[in-house]
Amino acid sequence: MPPAPETARQAVTPVVAVVDDDPLFRETVSANLAEAGYRAVAFAGGAALLDWLAQSNQPAALLLDWQMPEQDGPAVLEKLRQAGYDLPVLFLTGLNQPIFEEKGLRLGAVDFVDKSKSFAIILQRLRIALTAKVPTADAAVLPASGGLVLDVASARAAWNGHQVDLTHGEFKVVHLLAQRIGRDVGYREIYDAIRGAGFEAGHGPDGYRANVRAMVKRIRQKFRDLDPGFDAIETYPGFGYRWRHG
Repeated sequence: MPPAPETARQAVTPVVAVVDDDPLFRETVSANLAEAGYRAVAFAGGAALLDWLAQSNQPAALLLDWQMPEQDGPAVLEKLRQAGYDLPVLFLTGLNQPIFEEKGLRLGAVDFVDKSKSFAIILQRLRIALTAKVPTADAAVLPASGGLVLDVASARAAWNGHQVDLTHGEFKVVHLLAQRIGRDVGYREIYDAIRGAGFEAGHGPDGYRANVRAMVKRIRQKFRDLDPGFDAIETYPGFGYRWRHG
């Protein structure tokens, strides 16, 4: 049976949903979350989570396993988004190859954490996800360059009057580049804007570069789907990218 709906008093403590088919992992993570000041609500699979959410429960975040027997984590996340749930999702998985991280971020997860990391690392990533905000601006709508308009309040972008279907992380990248029009922005700064300062990913000290390249490639394609001639994002080889003037 899924847990009962949250009461007003229980909601004072931030609730973190945990979905993992390993009962020992669920128990361990739940206990660690309790010690850190959160209340974990654990599920063995995505179906139970969706039933619980349908009872008007609203967790602060979701820790989601990638590999599960009935529905894997990506399938669960897709169902969450299709159902309109916009809570921050962090994948916890032993699959540490960049291709899996790229897929998770493309689906709308805010983070991708190796299960072999200590709980202190998982907790840090959770706290970053819970406190991350889209950069504010003096106005909700920011005319950036050429045909780009950014609605900072809702994290939406438009190009020549048409909405660009960006994920939250992709919007952060576009917003960062648009704030620095005509100036070069390095791989590390772009990655930090998405994941938090100092986070390492991929193989070797510069492994994060592959993730940034893949994300920028996806962003460019989304703009080109609307405008085949889109060329506003320029590459500075070996360093990063810039949003050009005009």
